[in-house]
Amino acid sequence: MTILCVRFQLPPMSGTAETGAGTEAALPALLGLLEEFTPVVEALPPDGALADLRGAERYFGRSAVELASVIRVRALALHGVDCVIGAGAGPLSARMALRAARPGVTCAVPEGEVREFLAGQPVAALPGVGTATARTLGEYGLDTLGRVAAAPLSTLQRLIGVKAGRELHEKANGVDRGRVVPNAVSRSLATERPFGRDEVDPDRHRRALLSAAEELGARLRALEKVCGALTLTVRYAGLPHSRTGSSGGTPAATTRSRTLKEPTAHSAALTRTAYGLYETLGLQRARVRAIALRAEALGPAEQASYQLTFDPVDEKVRRVEEVADRVRAKFGPGAVKPGTLAA
Repeated sequence: MTILCVRFQLPPMSGTAETGAGTEAALPALLGLLEEFTPVVEALPPDGALADLRGAERYFGRSAVELASVIRVRALALHGVDCVIGAGAGPLSARMALRAARPGVTCAVPEGEVREFLAGQPVAALPGVGTATARTLGEYGLDTLGRVAAAPLSTLQRLIGVKAGRELHEKANGVDRGRVVPNAVSRSLATERPFGRDEVDPDRHRRALLSAAEELGARLRALEKVCGALTLTVRYAGLPHSRTGSSGGTPAATTRSRTLKEPTAHSAALTRTAYGLYETLGLQRARVRAIALRAEALGPAEQASYQLTFDPVDEKVRRVEEVADRVRAKFGPGAVKPGTLAA
């Protein structure tokens, strides 16, 4: 076992939709803690990471499970954050082991027992398997990874496609071709807006989206980056039983992603996309606890293409945005904001 999958139990959010900061702000410092043991660390925002400890095991003379205990103690002592840790021979088994772990006890899956460990797990628990794929497989009785592993490869490929079927068959049989990719945190930026109380007002939801999109745009421009995709996560007060907003059970969330027509750091474009993602949810008096936006597929702004237009309004908005950025850089991020957020 050389790979750890760590989920940090970050403290609950506080504040309002307009002023709250994302819990993800704590992640870089916690990633730095892992990097004291190994440089091969891959962020899994908003609260997790993978760490390859092959070199660390030799250097420290301890097993990955023993190092996991040290990491947990240091996270508590230095940051006041507990963590849940899964260990395995590869990223797949480590991430699946995390599901069975609990604070204070690392769940470890020995290399020769991966297939047996996976056999009783639901198909939907496997990273990369979406709801639609799990539903399709379930209709044919392939609802556990053990049944998927026993199914003929040709059957899986007919159901979900040649490439996806082969990858799923390999993973269900414990074959893990994944690896830990260092510094993946730089591929995305995220921000979250919590509500002081469970919020059902769509107008306040949209204000939170506007605030989050404005922040992401400003951060991207400050870094001279553009993003190629945007992901919206809406966290509810409880597991919704319907779209009428009734809730109960454990907290739940809905996530939607959309690839942008062209990479951008333009706040107005990000806001339009965020509003579009929100509308696809069709929420009707849902009790929303927090709204998060993530800018993904980041790249250098200087290499991004931009479709020229003859729209004077668009050009004016972009010039105003440049001036606003300079004002914020001099007087702080709250110096300039949309009028909707100033009310």
